[in-house]
Amino acid sequence: MRQQPYPTGRNMRATTRLRRVIARDGLVVAPGVFDGLSARLAEAESFEVLYVTGGGIARGSGLPDLGLLAMTEVADRMAQIVDVVDLPLIADADTGYGNALNVQRTVRAFQRAGVAGLHLEDQTFPKRCGHYADKRVVPVAEFVGKLRAARDAIDDPDFVLIARTDAIAAEGFEAAVERMQHYLEAGADMAFFDAPTSEEQIAEVARRINAPKLINMFHGGKTPLMPAAQLEALGYSVMIVPGDAQRSAIRAMQKAYAVIRRDGDTTSLIDEMAAFEEREAAVDTEGWLARGRGYDR
Repeated sequence: MRQQPYPTGRNMRATTRLRRVIARDGLVVAPGVFDGLSARLAEAESFEVLYVTGGGIARGSGLPDLGLLAMTEVADRMAQIVDVVDLPLIADADTGYGNALNVQRTVRAFQRAGVAGLHLEDQTFPKRCGHYADKRVVPVAEFVGKLRAARDAIDDPDFVLIARTDAIAAEGFEAAVERMQHYLEAGADMAFFDAPTSEEQIAEVARRINAPKLINMFHGGKTPLMPAAQLEALGYSVMIVPGDAQRSAIRAMQKAYAVIRRDGDTTSLIDEMAAFEEREAAVDTEGWLARGRGYDR
């Protein structure tokens, strides 16, 4: 598993940086982020790429991952994250929030937000989390049209368009492979099979899909966890870990609120909490204040 510096520095466009990372041999791990703070904390751990999880944004808004947020709400969150980190972002664009024309508006909005790439999925609208039951997919021709519409809306040649299929659960593995071949022909740069259910399926995708491949790995889903080194050996380019950091935060917040309710303070948690100074460093408070002082002269 590689974690190397950018090939020509951070002055390069985020889209170009992402495309070059994908083009290199090996696997890049992209942790899931859902707001500016989570993105800054991930960036501090020297990842090369971040994945902005739509499910994480929904849950961070107190809603389930059922396509309940409007496209503009999600695009606004993308822009907030882009504004506070220097890493390329892969964005979750769900189904594109409607038909082919909606897809074009989504792609343009996400480009304006500053993400380096996005994935669209072939579920019906509104979608649901890829590891929920009872998913449904649109006809192949409809999704091919949406990918063509997305490609027409992209104005940066390095912007990465990822096709995600949820058809393994809805139609079976062979149908999912056939769908992906059509999606790549329609202009997708990368293939994303969500929720394969066995290591054999994961390996078969790697063998049969002649394009860069993204895979979703997290605890508790339908897909068996495989080591990053093994996925790299199979030929995967990107491994996303969408929700594990948010799930860790949920547990920590539940514990903190329970202790506050029980004790009236957090003295018993002091060793588990970020110090006041650590919290301020996480959002670069001193950097902001220093820039402000620079305008006082």
